[in-house]
Amino acid sequence: MKKIEAIIRKSKFRDVKNALHEIGVNFFSYWDVTGLGNEKKGHVYRGVSYSTSDIQRRYLSIVVNDDFEEITITTIIKAGATGEVGDGKIFVSEIEDAYRIRTGEKGGNTLN
Repeated sequence: MKKIEAIIRKSKFRDVKNALHEIGVNFFSYWDVTGLGNEKKGHVYRGVSYSTSDIQRRYLSIVVNDDFEEITITTIIKAGATGEVGDGKIFVSEIEDAYRIRTGEKGGNTLN
């Protein structure tokens, strides 16, 4: 099993969510997060430009069986990309095991 963590633009969340549902990834967690990155955002207020270094993003945490890793990553990239700096990052790590609390079931079947 793999844990895929993606940091994406908040404006692309609906597109990514719908694309993940289309490929059969129907369960994941997400949070609104603030971070620092290479994107330089600026605001203009009354003709004065203010730069901000805090960037609003959405953080997704998805656990999939090994055979779903590549399609999940590809889907996030296609649905989340704008082609501009600040589209986000994806991190992949190994998951040793998973348990379903209700039944005590163990392993990859708990993800379905």
